[in-house]
Amino acid sequence: MTIAKITHLPAGSDFRSLFERSAVETGFFLTVEDRFGIERLLHRRGTKNAPNPPLLNGLLRHKLRISRGAPWPAPPELVVAGCHVTYMISGEGTRSGVLSMGPAPAPGRILIASLLGATLVGMRMLQKVPLLRDGGQIETIVVVDASPAPDHDAA
Repeated sequence: MTIAKITHLPAGSDFRSLFERSAVETGFFLTVEDRFGIERLLHRRGTKNAPNPPLLNGLLRHKLRISRGAPWPAPPELVVAGCHVTYMISGEGTRSGVLSMGPAPAPGRILIASLLGATLVGMRMLQKVPLLRDGGQIETIVVVDASPAPDHDAA
């Protein structure tokens, strides 16, 4: 015996918009510039000075595979290279810095060529995801705020 219950969408509704809305609420979004920057980091071995380059390279490649394209212009709540991001790791106090594609660490910068930066890029405000640490621990990170950096410099 087959039982079927037919559900009708409200007039003017499109079922695709229901799936798009749920897809937008999860996952990562990369701008064209961020995607290109990550590919350049990987191609030019820009992660070689990281504590664990194979792990970081795997995370960056995974981020490229699973992320969707961000709309243009990028929404202000999206964490992109050059933005000032405030985040919290596993209940610790908030921290912040400018996300950077640059190859060398600098005060106030979070390198995308680090596990922290690679995790943050493509996240949105209030999004919570696992954060893999250099020592192998897994913690949780949440983005508290994202805003354009005062100098708008991604380097």
